[in-house]
Formats: sequence, C-alpha cells, structure tokens
Amino acid sequence: MFDIVGKRRWFFLLSLLITIPGVAFILLTPLSNGAAGIKFSIDYTGGTEWSIRFADANVSANEVRDELALLGQPEAQVTRTGKGFLDIRMSKLDLRDVQPAPTAAPTANPSASPGASGASPAPTATAAPTPTPAPTATPGPTATPAPTETPIPGSANAVPTQGEIGAIAKALQVKFGPIAEQAKLSSIGAVVSTDLINQAFLLILIGSGGILAWITLRFRDVKFGVTALVALLHDVIVVLGIFAMLGTFFAVKVDGLFVTAMLTVIGFSVHDTIVVFDRIRENRARHSGEPFSEVVNHSILQTFGRSITTSFTVVLTLTTLILFGGSATQEFVLALLIGIISGTYSSIFNAAPLLVVWQEREDRRRGRLAMPGKSRRATA
Repeated sequence: MFDIVGKRRWFFLLSLLITIPGVAFILLTPLSNGAAGIKFSIDYTGGTEWSIRFADANVSANEVRDELALLGQPEAQVTRTGKGFLDIRMSKLDLRDVQPAPTAAPTANPSASPGASGASPAPTATAAPTPTPAPTATPGPTATPAPTETPIPGSANAVPTQGEIGAIAKALQVKFGPIAEQAKLSSIGAVVSTDLINQAFLLILIGSGGILAWITLRFRDVKFGVTALVALLHDVIVVLGIFAMLGTFFAVKVDGLFVTAMLTVIGFSVHDTIVVFDRIRENRARHSGEPFSEVVNHSILQTFGRSITTSFTVVLTLTTLILFGGSATQEFVLALLIGIISGTYSSIFNAAPLLVVWQEREDRRRGRLAMPGKSRRATA
C-alpha cells in the first residue's frame, strides 16, 4: 500500500517549490508598478473595448494591431472572435469629441445672424446648440452629441466618427476598407475598474469565509475547515503565480472572467477535499483503534481513483477548449485548467496530510499533559 501520508514532506516540498516563485512574481506587481507580475486587462485598468468586422474578411488581427500601434495605441490587444469580428482593446479613449463643438458654433451663428439685428448676437449664440453660452444650453448639446455613431459612407452600420475613437475608425477604414459591422463599443473608467478589483477580492474573501464556516460546521471540527482553506489558498496562489509569470514573460493578462474562473476553482477544490474528508470521518468511526495517520492514508487511497477520474474528464474538456476554442476565452480556460489540476493535487496531497500533522501535534500535546499526572500517581 502506497504511504501518501508517510511521504507528506515530499509533497509539501513540491508545493513550496511551486508556490514560492509564484508569490515572488505576484509581489513584483506592486513593486514594479505593473511592469512585471500580474498584467491586468482594461476590465481592471480602464480602457476602451471595440468589436468590429471589416468588409474585407482577409484583414488579420496582426495587421490591425500594427496599424493601431502607428495610431498611438502600442499596447492595443486585437483578437479574432466568431463570425469574423475583431475584438480590440485599447487605452481609454473619448467616445465623443469635445473640441469641435465650440468651433462649430461660430459657423452656425452666421446663418442665424442675417435674419436678426447686429445688436442681438448674444441671444442667437444662446439659442444655438452650443454648450458654451449658458447652462441652459449645456444639457441640449450633451444630449445631441450622444449619437456620435454617425454612419461612415460605405459602412453597413453606424460607427463613431468623432473623438479619438472616430479618428481611429477613419484611419482603419482608409487602411483596410469599410467597416461592415460594429458589435460593441464601450469604455471603462478608472472608478469602475477600482470597483471591479474591490468586488473581486470581496467575492473571494466571502467565499473562503463561507467555506471555512460550512466545513467546520459539517465536520464539527475546526481542523477540517482550516486545512481545507489552506489547500484552497494553495490553489489560488498557484493560479495567480502562474499568471504572474505568464504576464511577465508573455504579456498574458487577467480579465473580468478570471474572477469567475477563480471562484470555480475554489468550488472544485473544496469539493474534492470534502470527498476525502467524508471518507476520513467514516473510516475514523469504523476503525477507532487504528492510528489516525493510517486511517487518513487508507481514506485517501479509497477516494484516489474517483478524484483522479473526475478531474481527468474535466481536464480533457478544458484542454480541448484551449486547443480548438476561440482566443477570447483562452485565459479563462487556462485559469480553470491550472486550478483544477492544482485543486486535485492539494486535496489529496496537502489537505489530508495537513490534517494528520495537526491531529498528531494535538495528540502529542495531550500526551505530555497526561504523563506528569500518571507519574505523580505512580510515585504516590
């Protein structure tokens, strides 16, 4: 019988070899001001996301990325999604042009001033849809420029023509031809990004706290809850650490779906751990006279095949999605794949052996407290 619990130090050492470099790269994120470590997408840093499809289906993502670099967006990300759309992510751009509005007002005033007297230019300026003159005229223009998605000649759908995004749209159409369809145009500000980060941490903390409370209540022993939480923390560090390395060397970014992937990994990891813990509790009641380490090792071996088979089927599915799925979900699927593998490992080789270490320390401490009493009774 393979003694997993007896070789627990080797498994703990392997976990340290994986997590310590990951923690180092995670800490590089604030120390390097984002130059190294975890790379955040516009979901967290703020930016503009634009999904378009050119009439020329041969336009590649690399060509658009190179052109955007020439247009002042060197860090733009361009990925091809389904139906030929190009998903473009850039730094935050103005979706409306604020500058031309004041200059357009004087050109509109001369047309209104011939009909009026030369002494009344101020009223005509107030009546014009210009945001400059009076506060009463300001709401009108802000509502008027809203439909900035004025159709560009040659395009099937309306695309922006004003502001920085409008200038980029015109330049891309000059280079690659008309834009046939626009699926999405959105801009995320820094305030929204900060809220997303805070909500992400809050979700993970609330989920971890709930898991700790439920497992402790379920098994009526805080050791089960804490060791499950340590295994869960191991999985989170492994996934974050690997993404920090990938972000440093390959510019792989963490997007809004990453939090969903982490919560899924947490749930899967805890599920595997509870399966092992349930068998430990059953065998502990059946074999009350055996040492706790042997009970745990026997329970791990009993559930080993089930855990590996379940995880292997999920890994096969995720591997297929990475190889043949779209590039838009690659980071999400990769986070799930790493987390599922790490969660299976930590449930078998970390959580249960940690439970043995804790229980044996408690038994030794109780044994030391009992020995002086026995010696005193023996000498009396």
